[in-house]
Order: sequence, then structure tokens, then C-alpha cells
Amino acid sequence: MKKLITSAFLFVILSLLSLTAQIQLSDSARISLLTVSPWTGAIYSLYGHTVLKVEDDSTGVDAAFNYGYFDSSQPYFMYHFIKGETDYVLGVTTYEDFLIENQMKGLEVVEQELNLSTAQKQQLWDLLYINSLPENRRYRYNFLFDNCATRPRDMVEMIIQEPVQYPSTRSNQTFRDLIHECVNEFTWMKFGIDLVIGSDADKFITDREKMFLPLYLMEAFRDANVLNSDTINTPLVKSTNIILEPDSKGVNNNERFDIKPAVVAFALLLATLTISFFQARYNHHKTGRIYDTALFSLAGVAGLVVTFLVFFSEHPAVSPNWNLSWLHFMHLIIAVLFWVKSMGKVVYYYHFTNFAVLSLFLITWCFLPQQLPLATIPFAMSLWLRSGTNYLIGRKDNLKNKQFKSAKYMQAGWKR
Repeated sequence: MKKLITSAFLFVILSLLSLTAQIQLSDSARISLLTVSPWTGAIYSLYGHTVLKVEDDSTGVDAAFNYGYFDSSQPYFMYHFIKGETDYVLGVTTYEDFLIENQMKGLEVVEQELNLSTAQKQQLWDLLYINSLPENRRYRYNFLFDNCATRPRDMVEMIIQEPVQYPSTRSNQTFRDLIHECVNEFTWMKFGIDLVIGSDADKFITDREKMFLPLYLMEAFRDANVLNSDTINTPLVKSTNIILEPDSKGVNNNERFDIKPAVVAFALLLATLTISFFQARYNHHKTGRIYDTALFSLAGVAGLVVTFLVFFSEHPAVSPNWNLSWLHFMHLIIAVLFWVKSMGKVVYYYHFTNFAVLSLFLITWCFLPQQLPLATIPFAMSLWLRSGTNYLIGRKDNLKNKQFKSAKYMQAGWKR
């Protein structure tokens, strides 16, 4: 999962391939699955990477086929990425350039030479060439089901034309479990991912579905067998070699934000308790309104992303999402209405509704069919507490106004 290499470089590589497309690979040709270890230098590299290598000294073929290139400079890239409409391409580099790039990053590269016949190698080479042509190289990227790891697997299975038996992982895991394995050190990223992926990510997945991660694909290939007949099985991998050893000096160890989401969440809850106390005790309504504007605006911006993913995105496993109970775009609208006097009743009823919904959410938190991070509790409680405080103060003021109006009515009657 890497950035798209420049169009000029791709053009040169594809031009070279066009000259060699009709080359007949020799018996000594080798096709391998290359697995690159995760890299902390970029978000999209935290999950590792998979590449197919074709090498034939006799014919001079030396190519690394990479299904993980994308172009972040495309117009409205972030919009299309969030909506799930990102197109990735099959890019081609030389094997040497591939090694140099990963060596500079200090990453491990494991080579698994595939146990293919000469005819199968030729067929896979031809298919990869056809896929790399400008008119064919683009595909609609899907993080869980169609990515840089699943594409090479599908290509290999296509040319084998025999059932492939993969080893069982013998463990019940979900998509969320596997994603956590990759981002566990990055607590804020992990928290953000947990907010945007929904309950479908918490269903147990098959061993085949686990192969969306390159490291799981490598493990699956290691002990996989091609079922040629009822009695004869052929190992899918002929040999395994570590091409590059990991180098901790070259790995990007960017300084991480050490304050955990749960710590920030509880600090926010403490601030909310303080503001609510002073507002109720000393009638600091303006301070409370300023604080509510910031709090609900922040929740509204995050809720805007969650709402968009739930209702408009094509990404898998983002809907349904129970985080929508406390994060939604309506918070952003109400933050503006806090300062509109004529909208006092709307704000009053919004706080009542929000308080009721969040009360139900917090009570049923442990029973929801979705794994929610612990930090959601104090974050949600801050919104719950502010809505509850504003509702109770508003209700108290309404009762005083009613009593005042009733007293004036009675006094007017006595004067008659």
C-alpha cells in the first residue's frame, strides 16, 4: 500500500514490458510472493505489503508487480477515499529498485518462491503484463476484500486452476482484531478506527478473509497445498528465504503522542463536571455556553465523518455503527443554535432528547453488538452531562417563569 509512482516512470516501465510481453520465460524463471514487514513511516504502510516478483536471467525479465499504488494528487482524493471510491493501480518497478526502497526503510522482505510449472509461470507473467497496461491497471480498492494482498493471491489461484488448501489459523478473530494488531502502538489511530468501523467488523471471519493482511497471506502460503488429486498434494511454496533482514536503525520511529485517548477523555469529563458545577451553583451561563459550543462542535465534526461513512460510504464494515448514538452531525448544528435566542426551545428539547439517548447508550454500552473503546464512555458522558445540566437548568427556569406568570395573573385578579 504505497503512493503512486510518477506517471513518467510507469510509462517507461510499461514501455519496456510491451517489448518483452511476448517473451517466453525459460524453465529457470522464478515467480515469488514478496512480503514486506510493516513500516511506521506512513499510515498506509502499517499493515505491511505484498508484491509479485518475476525473475528470469535467461531472458532478462526482472519485474516487481505491485497492486498497492494510489494517486493522492487526484482531485477530491480525500472525499473519494472516505466514500470508498478510491482507485488503486498495478504498478511495476525493477526488483532492484524494490529492494533498495525497502532496504532504506530498514524493512524485512520475505521471498516465497511459488511451486509453479513452466506453463503456469508463463500464464501468470502474461496475465500480470495485461493487468499492468494503462487501460487495465486500475481497480476499485477495498481495504478488506480487494487490496494489494488479495489481488496476488487471486492471480495465483487463477492460473493454478486447482483447489488450494490453506492451513487453519485455529483462532476466532474479527477484522477489528487484525486491524488492532497493526495499529496497537498508535493509540489515537486505533481509537479513530474504532470510531468509524461498525459492528460488522466484530463478526468472526474465515481464514481466507484474514489474508487481506500481507503477513497472514504469507503464513497461509507457507503451508498451503495444491490439491492435484485425492492422493497427491503439491506444496504451493517451493522455498522461503529472507531477502532483507529488518534493520531497526532504518525503521522510522516517529515520536508518538504518549497521552492516551482514555486519559484525555477522563480529563475532559473532569472539566465538564467543573463547568457544570459552576454553572448550576453560580449561574455562569455564558461560560457554560462557550464550553458547550466547543464540546458539541468537536463532537459534531467527528460525528459528521461517522454519519457520512454510515449512510454514504461504500467501505465495508462501517455500517451499522453504534457510535452514531453519541457522534452525529446534529451536534454541529446545535452548537450554532446555542447563540440564537429565538431557538431557546429547540435547544432545550435537543438537550432533553440527547440526554435520554445518551442515557440509554451508556446503560447498554456493555451489551451492544460492537466492540467500543473504553474512552467512548467519558467522552459520551461529557455530552450526556452537559445536556443533562442544561436541561435541568432550563426546566427550573421554565417552572419559575410559570410561577411568575401565575402570580401576576392572581395579583391582577385581586386588584379587580
